[in-house]
Amino acid sequence: MLILSRKVEESIVIGDDVIVKIISVDRGNVKLGFEAPADTVILRAELKQAVEQENQKAVKETTKDVLDVLGKHFKS
Repeated sequence: MLILSRKVEESIVIGDDVIVKIISVDRGNVKLGFEAPADTVILRAELKQAVEQENQKAVKETTKDVLDVLGKHFKS
């Protein structure tokens, strides 16, 4: 993990086309601004984790449903 210190209005460049700018720091909260191409997905880590968990849950439920249908079909 790279740890950098930045002040308000300073930026960090990631790759060739992503810029993270420190907008403000207030009472332990940091506001960040992101400049990136429109096709770059930017998510909060906890949201990404929640989406991944929901996707895994959906796959398990769908797989079970499909297997149940197939099982009934082949029993006939």
